[in-house]
Amino acid sequence: MSDPGTPTLDQLKVFQTIVDCGSFAAAAKRLGRATSVISYSVANLENQLGVQLFDRNITKKPQLTDAGRTVLAEARTVTNGVNGLRAKVKGLLQGLEPEVNLALDVMLPAARVTDALRAFNEEFPTVTLRLYVEALGAVTQMVLGRGAGLGISGPLDVEVDGLERVGVGFVQLIPVAAPTHPLALAGRNAPGAGREHIQLVLTDRSALTQGLEFAVVATRTWRLADLGSKHMLLKEGIGWGNMPEPMVREDIAAGRLVHLDMPDVKGGPYRLQAIYRSDTPPGPAARFLIERFEQQDAG
Repeated sequence: MSDPGTPTLDQLKVFQTIVDCGSFAAAAKRLGRATSVISYSVANLENQLGVQLFDRNITKKPQLTDAGRTVLAEARTVTNGVNGLRAKVKGLLQGLEPEVNLALDVMLPAARVTDALRAFNEEFPTVTLRLYVEALGAVTQMVLGRGAGLGISGPLDVEVDGLERVGVGFVQLIPVAAPTHPLALAGRNAPGAGREHIQLVLTDRSALTQGLEFAVVATRTWRLADLGSKHMLLKEGIGWGNMPEPMVREDIAAGRLVHLDMPDVKGGPYRLQAIYRSDTPPGPAARFLIERFEQQDAG
């Protein structure tokens, strides 16, 4: 038996339209063609594939054969793929990026991330998104190294040439510990009390801020590579440390963590900024993300 032929996109479109409309005549009307042309197109498609797509014994309404149902599923996959390709090419012709590589600071509240990405998906359904989550200077390092075209970074108190920055607000950091921790049991702590206990500190994996300390006061520190590990150890009563308030809000309400009263360690705002390379300005999709994060701050 010879191999099946290769159908045209138009033949697949006609076939799907017949199924969607429920009859050859209705498909002809939707496509603006004669019913005889529709019938001829389907007959050619069946001849090329070597299978019967509709049960000819039923005259009231075209009924798919088993082969027809299989072909229909594949035809829709092919058509959707071509439509997606056309949409992406159209975006390219209009200057829309085919892909956005986004690096986010781990301190950015989850609610802000999901809000921005949900809106992005609705506005740019054809644009692929690659998402990275990093800490401290690693976001800036990714943007400088072109691993990400856009970053939402925390404060980087060193001057970096070739970067543009747009302020997008801040997240409040607060010192916390488990309710069984000595700093929590003490209630109001004396100045310097935090120095006597292990402080959990987030490690900066970039070379940009190597050697710099961020809100470290204890003489003994444990350094962790990710915020999730820090959160877990805090709840287990191992050390104390600063955390984004939105991330620990439920823990404090449930009594799993305590907002520490420390006169010399108040936490404070952790500034956030959108960053991109000066020589690679953002396209429409990346600009949308920057504006969305700006709107969150204004709201």
